[in-house]
Amino acid sequence: MDLFNKVSRTAGKHSPLEEEIRKLPIPVNSVFLGKDGRIRPADFRETGMTITCKRCDRIAEVFPKMISRSGSVVLEAFAADQSEPVKGKRVAVLFSGGPAAGGHNVLAGLSAALGSGNTLLGIKQGPKGLLKGDLFEIKKEDIRSIINIGGFDFLGTDRTKIKTPDQFEKVRQTVVNNRLDGLVVIGGDDSNTNAAFIAEYLEARGINCSVIGVPKTIDGDMAAGKYLPISFGFDTATKIFSELVGNLNQDAASAVKYYHFVKLMGRTASKITLEVALQTKPAITLISEEISEKNMSLDSIVNYIVRIITLRRMKGINHGVILVPEGLVEFIPEMRRLIAELNKALAEYETDIADLPSLENKREFLLPHLTAESAQLMASLPPDLQEMLILDRDDHGNVKVSQIETEKLLIDKIRYRISEMKRHTDRFFGDGEEKIPATPEQVEDFKKVTLATQSHFLGYEGRSSKPTKFDAAFTFQLGLAAGSLVLAGKTGYMAALTDFDRGGRVLGLPLTGLITAEMRKGKEEFVIEKSLVELQSPSFTIFAQNRDKWAKEDFFSSPGAIQYWGPTSNQMPIIVALDQGYPYFDNFDLGEEKLVTAE
Repeated sequence: MDLFNKVSRTAGKHSPLEEEIRKLPIPVNSVFLGKDGRIRPADFRETGMTITCKRCDRIAEVFPKMISRSGSVVLEAFAADQSEPVKGKRVAVLFSGGPAAGGHNVLAGLSAALGSGNTLLGIKQGPKGLLKGDLFEIKKEDIRSIINIGGFDFLGTDRTKIKTPDQFEKVRQTVVNNRLDGLVVIGGDDSNTNAAFIAEYLEARGINCSVIGVPKTIDGDMAAGKYLPISFGFDTATKIFSELVGNLNQDAASAVKYYHFVKLMGRTASKITLEVALQTKPAITLISEEISEKNMSLDSIVNYIVRIITLRRMKGINHGVILVPEGLVEFIPEMRRLIAELNKALAEYETDIADLPSLENKREFLLPHLTAESAQLMASLPPDLQEMLILDRDDHGNVKVSQIETEKLLIDKIRYRISEMKRHTDRFFGDGEEKIPATPEQVEDFKKVTLATQSHFLGYEGRSSKPTKFDAAFTFQLGLAAGSLVLAGKTGYMAALTDFDRGGRVLGLPLTGLITAEMRKGKEEFVIEKSLVELQSPSFTIFAQNRDKWAKEDFFSSPGAIQYWGPTSNQMPIIVALDQGYPYFDNFDLGEEKLVTAE
């Protein structure tokens, strides 16, 4: 009976691990600690640092109040005088966009910063709930139940983008009706851009409500160099993906016959793919930003992969792992041109295309509006990919690249190329720069081998996990920073944390300084600029220096599961440590560890 009871007791997020990680102490930066050692909100002062936006003249036209108020100056937190703590404030918080590990700890940090003298309200179902005014009070017992636990399920989330006058007016009504002094938006680049627009709208109408953003996305593209090395959720997701890729590396070497093609989430930036490659050392890794920089065509990418597979086969290795970034198709020059031309045509002829009854009719209508090269490429693509490019767009007018099976497209083209090599060995093997050097015996051996493949897409598996120790600490500090910014009366800022190797440095970044112009649905829109892999960065340089060795032999490693105790428990992302110039990546320091009791 005891065993039956124990199984029942573990339901509802009460597994043995979940019970223990709720008790884990969390590092707390000294600016959030009072003289008595208890957690307190910090205050903020201006630094000598500014973030200058691109197209500042246009940004100033769109955000005159925020530009005037912040002066694009970065704020830095300091320990506040707690003789007269701020009381009576009502602060609401929402999740926006896809989940990322650690979101619940942002709520815990907010609650700790606000303390018992202020009220924290949760907004259900993200921006949609904000428009509806669907709010509830978050109690201390709620915080105790969700601290260090993954997911966004406590509040829920959605992807509604607030952009119409009617929507902004509904936000204003929610703020006024609920007497909100602060609104905290936890999300990625689009969500934090929304926060900037909301802050501008409320300020222009004399509504005294602090609007603060918190950087969230597993992609890692919500970053600002030395001010914000990475967004939360990235570390957890890449550790999960690295464990799975490490397992596939081991399986490939054990079964000695499979090439595992693994597409990794990350629509625009290849940061996840780069981090997983540094963690696991696979045979082949594609980095979208490099492919774009080198202007590599789809055929040249296929040739690159086939050459490595063939050279490995010459050494008797007929297995390995190939990492493919989710957004690769948009970085291949001819695909990028095709998508841009389709975007323009779809926006210009939206009504005409909507009236056409079938995909074939729509395709025939669009082809004359494309260049000859793009029309030829379009016609050569599989029908399901053509349909996705024409019909299946997200709310921002973008192709849903996560649903494009890029890994399978590569597999098909690689299979055809290898079949072609077997039929025409004289064209591919022999002397010459482009040909593969091989003995007649090796060529015959190559012709006998079948390419066995498996395809995978890793993305959703890493978004709602229990956060790593790093993400648990990072998000708690971001919550403390966001709550402190609200209590300090700041608006139009994003909470940020840097200097992960020496206690952490808590900053407030003016959102308008991060915004740039981007073409969406054929129109100019203002959004926070995405942070991509920089090919001159230390992290990419280390990868580029080692990938040839990893391609020639099995040098893979398997980092294993997320650890809360043990040798890798205090590890931060490798690319962050390398690119920020930290002396190590396996010992982050974000302050003094405290057991957070939500009291």
